Amino acid sequence: MSASSHQQDHVVIIGAGIGGLSAAALLAAKGCRVTVVEKAEHAGGKARRFDIGGAEVDAGPTVFTLRDVFENIFSECGARLTDHVTVRPAETLARHAWSMDERLDLFADPDRSEEAIGDFAGAKAAKGFRSMRAEAKRIYDILDAPLLRQGKVTWPPQFIQRIGLGRMGELSAVRPYESMWKVLGEHFEDQRLRQLYGRYATYCGSSPFDAPATLMLIGHVEAQGVWLIDGGMSALAKGLQSIGEANGAHYRFGNAVTSIETESGQASGVILDSGEHIAADRVIVNADPAALANGRFGKNAQRATRTHMRRNRSFSAMVWLANAQTSGFPLKRHNVFFSPDYAQEFTDIWAGMPPKDPTVYVCAMDREKREDVSGRERFQVIVNAPANGDTHVYSSKEREECTRAMSRTLARCGMELETDFPHQLLTPNEFESFLPSTGGAIYGRASHGWAASFLRQGTKTRIPGLYCAGGSTHPGAGVPMAALSGQLAARTVMTDLASTRRSHPAAMPGGMSMPSATTGNTG
Repeated sequence: MSASSHQQDHVVIIGAGIGGLSAAALLAAKGCRVTVVEKAEHAGGKARRFDIGGAEVDAGPTVFTLRDVFENIFSECGARLTDHVTVRPAETLARHAWSMDERLDLFADPDRSEEAIGDFAGAKAAKGFRSMRAEAKRIYDILDAPLLRQGKVTWPPQFIQRIGLGRMGELSAVRPYESMWKVLGEHFEDQRLRQLYGRYATYCGSSPFDAPATLMLIGHVEAQGVWLIDGGMSALAKGLQSIGEANGAHYRFGNAVTSIETESGQASGVILDSGEHIAADRVIVNADPAALANGRFGKNAQRATRTHMRRNRSFSAMVWLANAQTSGFPLKRHNVFFSPDYAQEFTDIWAGMPPKDPTVYVCAMDREKREDVSGRERFQVIVNAPANGDTHVYSSKEREECTRAMSRTLARCGMELETDFPHQLLTPNEFESFLPSTGGAIYGRASHGWAASFLRQGTKTRIPGLYCAGGSTHPGAGVPMAALSGQLAARTVMTDLASTRRSHPAAMPGGMSMPSATTGNTG
């Protein structure tokens, strides 16, 4: 359909996270009238910033991969990614440490990584790296086009149909019935390397001991390239907002949606906290589906999605946003300091407490362009934690204990933080407030068990005309996946609008055509 044929179709998008921003830009480029309603005062959702001691510190995602996803979105909107954000490849993917004497860098160049692994753990480990890389790539290649970049499948036979009967033998190759930890053991005898690559499961808030080996594909995604963005993910969000505005999308910040309205069983608009009603032909919710199921957007919308048990939540986190001085460790942009007992770390989380001896991720934001930084610099420090922000209040004592545990891990690896370093600590309580009805789960549903991808919320909901987007929906957590979810939402809305118009090709003389209630697969 031509763009002009959709000028009267009004799509309201709740939430200006990466998924909502992507959907808004794409729909506006197709000629839809788009209104984005966001409760915060700025775009980005989880990609937000806090002022810490006069410095703007990123509080959301820090790793940018699958650049082609964004290049495609900008291109579809008549723009170029590089005209809106400054992006450059990271030479070092991450620096890893287990103690003062055990450090390993992984590089964008796989040959350099293989050499570094060989120097670190021996020739057998280098061979294991090669075999692991090949398996991760194969898993990614099998799943990329038919699953990650298409709408969710709701049961295994549907997935088989999508990839083609001739490729059924490849289903076992994605290894959905074996744990990531187990399969990594086939490649690495060295437990440190098993731990390093097992950590990729935490990228979607899951445990490598419970997540399927399918998630090894994350290692291949990162190996394809990690990119650095000037201004962080907030700059990316502003770029997406900019291309949406260029095509006519309208953004209303500081406005919270209290209710999604329905008429004749179909989504028909939203009501703001001010009482204002905005009519819509279609509504996209860029929020955790749990917020819908728990009535955060009114009783009418409560039946749109299924809720899931607390035990199925992904991890939350303890996040220190700091402007501090350090010594003793040569930081890169991305740094991981590992726990000496990885299994115990996840046992603690399942027991409802932050790990006593945690693995710590440190994003050193001012190391983007240079290695040496004098004085204070900006950090985001992350430790995995249980998603219990709605059932447990973290006391000042617990917060201090978590800070000490984090600092001990860093010190064991040679990094010292200044005493009483300036920071703000976000706990599962703060994340529950920011992401209501999740307990602070940052990544939606945990990716545990072979059926995880079939249970994640899809684009369509049980209510016709109401759709989901964001990192808690299909295809999964992470910045590029959230963007893909927005792309899928925009594509589905356009298809449904076209279908409605085909069903009602013309208005009766003296009257008007009415949109029919469309149905589709629910999540």
